Amino acid sequence: MDEKIYIEQKDEISIDEPSLYRVYLLNDDYTTMDFVVYVLMTIFEKSKVEATALMLHVHRHGKGLAGIYPKEIAETKAYEVEKLARSHGFPLKCIIERND
Repeated sequence: MDEKIYIEQKDEISIDEPSLYRVYLLNDDYTTMDFVVYVLMTIFEKSKVEATALMLHVHRHGKGLAGIYPKEIAETKAYEVEKLARSHGFPLKCIIERND
């Protein structure tokens, strides 16, 4: 009598978390404070209080952290900021840096 034994093999799958990137807004002498608040509220989903505080930080320190996202989202956010700013005649810029 042949006895067959079946062994179930489970493969372990590891999923790497995506690298995160910081999106910074940069201060300039032309973009209005109200517009920066608007950008932070619409693109980065900040409350008016958060957006105002961050805008003042950018104004005083030259740059401010708007958010931390996976690379593709960070790039998209930076692109959206600059596209919206240009459409309103402002030179507002963003930079992204890897969040090591």
